[in-house]
Amino acid sequence: MSENELYDVIIIGGGPAGLSAGMYAKRAALKTVLIERGVFGGQMAITKEVENYPGIPDIGGFELSEKFLEHAKSYDLEIIEKEVVATEPGIEYHSVRLGDGTVLQAHAIILAAGGTARKLDVPGENENFGKGVSYCATCDGFFFRDKIVAVVGGGDTALEDALYLAKITKKVYLIHRRDEFRGSRILQQRVFAEPNIDIIFNAVVSEINSDLLAGVNGLTLKNTQTEEIWQIETEGVFIFVGFSPNNQLVPAGIKKNSTGYVITDEKCETNMPGIFAVGDLRQKYANQIVLAAADGCTAALAAAIYVETRKVTKP
Repeated sequence: MSENELYDVIIIGGGPAGLSAGMYAKRAALKTVLIERGVFGGQMAITKEVENYPGIPDIGGFELSEKFLEHAKSYDLEIIEKEVVATEPGIEYHSVRLGDGTVLQAHAIILAAGGTARKLDVPGENENFGKGVSYCATCDGFFFRDKIVAVVGGGDTALEDALYLAKITKKVYLIHRRDEFRGSRILQQRVFAEPNIDIIFNAVVSEINSDLLAGVNGLTLKNTQTEEIWQIETEGVFIFVGFSPNNQLVPAGIKKNSTGYVITDEKCETNMPGIFAVGDLRQKYANQIVLAAADGCTAALAAAIYVETRKVTKP
């Protein structure tokens, strides 16, 4: 890699969408580089168990991430482990600027930056991050063995992690703001059948209580229907209330919906020719590993046609 080096495709992000895009771009004989500053696999890497990836009935998220990475590397995919600070659309080429000042250029860019766990934005949340507040049960659950913990959320991730925590903790409070979960039926059945999980419907966390030295020691809850306020004792709280797209690197002028997800066509291409968005960054019906991988495939195949067309028509 050298400054101002020209690629066919630059992929930003090393989750399942980005790695899948890397595989298909290399299979299309495109000069490709993938840039990732953090952990390869993204949210997949911090998922304890993946049970719904086709062909693999049960596998750990980190292990599946390693398989994605190894597969991508088998095609000699160039990988740069640095931070991207800006993507700059151009008429002739698009540019990507790295934190060290290096500028890379490409015919096409695939944005695969994923998403970040959404916060509750309540008192005590930021102050107690790492001291009882967590957004990853598989990362931090070990520290709460035989203790009382709470899980906030009603989707698949919340239910999966509540079940995981129920195996190693004394008790799990599962708190959801509605009167029914949004997660899949099979997970709901497992949660309802787990005696170690105490479900609290129609409630929100209004404050995370803590001790200055020991960290989290309880939650203040509010009933969404009666507005009753009460407290529960817990030494940890795991928050799973959705994700926000990591759209900081999305260039100005690219269309997004009201919640910040990038709007694309069926090829995962944005309204700017040659710039694609995939995975949890783009607006679509559901966020699943298999769908992220499919996005990566789609964008890479579309980018291949775009790049070849550009090369043919270039005077």
